[in-house]
Amino acid sequence: MKIGPAEKPSDAMQLLRIICGNIMKLPKAKTDDLMGNVTNEQGLPTHSLQPLFIAAEMGNTEFVVELIRQYPDLLWKRNDDNQTIFHVAVLHRHVSIYNLLHEIGSMKDMITSVVDKNGNNMLHLVGMVANGHEREDNSGVRLQMQHMQREVLWFKEVKDMIPPSYRKMKNKNDRTPKQLFKSEHDYLLLANEKWMKDTANQCLLIAALIASTGCSAAFAVPGGYNQNTGMPIFLHNRPFIFFNILNAISVVFAAYSILIFLSIFISRYTEHNFLESLPKKLMRGLSALFFSVANMAVAFLVAFFSFWQGELIWVPLFISCFIFMPVILYVRLQYEVLMDVYYSTYGSRNLFRPKKLRLYHQNPRL
Repeated sequence: MKIGPAEKPSDAMQLLRIICGNIMKLPKAKTDDLMGNVTNEQGLPTHSLQPLFIAAEMGNTEFVVELIRQYPDLLWKRNDDNQTIFHVAVLHRHVSIYNLLHEIGSMKDMITSVVDKNGNNMLHLVGMVANGHEREDNSGVRLQMQHMQREVLWFKEVKDMIPPSYRKMKNKNDRTPKQLFKSEHDYLLLANEKWMKDTANQCLLIAALIASTGCSAAFAVPGGYNQNTGMPIFLHNRPFIFFNILNAISVVFAAYSILIFLSIFISRYTEHNFLESLPKKLMRGLSALFFSVANMAVAFLVAFFSFWQGELIWVPLFISCFIFMPVILYVRLQYEVLMDVYYSTYGSRNLFRPKKLRLYHQNPRL
């Protein structure tokens, strides 16, 4: 079943509406029993296998929305752990269900103030590692960085949503949400720090090699110097001018990338720095290195073509086909890293900004 909204109701949604309509025709006692509205002395449901909480745990947004539309009181219901569907959505990181909080007006203040049986508020649940994200992540460290950024975004969003006094509340284990978040995500922090430093170290070596080669080429003038004036023989030669311009640009970008990668080594590797500061530095460093490598390759071709003229022009043309192969291979490999970092950094900015209403067709007056 699709999680996102569909223009036409699916067969499953049509079936759900028929079932809900038939349930409404039953006696109230039977309806309450079917929908889990039978509570004990503490006001909690007598069973936790309610359709609503199962759907919230699985991330079935359409099912949750349809049930709430039919039975609005389900917004307030809690499971055996004294958690609402929004607490369950936070625990399992289901954004689309959590975003329904933005549609219920002032009622969200009462829901976000709910504390479960272990003394955990909604921000404590963000501190817990989401189900399905085990410490042994086989999907690669780059995806771990995306996971880390998502977790920090979740923490910031829920922190702004709950009452301010809850931000430093301690649960029954005497831990605040921040303490719980740090202890549960330390493995992600260490893995991301290692990957970031390894990537910066590899790129730093390449940038240093380009910078040293470019500086050497700037003083090793092709054709030598005029013995009388001390000026380069090809001073007014166009290929020579283009070569020096491209070489200088390559060295400048290489030097800039070196500074960026060095700053990555001395940065503070905190959770919030992985949200924007460190990814932006890595993107700037990789972009500068791309420009440096590209200008270096073009400068080499300009210098190479200037020495082969006439009938032998096919020699540089043939060799130029192979010159760009390692450059293209390197750019392609690093481009994937750059795009992953870019989308994980900027693609999650609107994670908690629903584009359209799901629960109500118009804003409710609450």
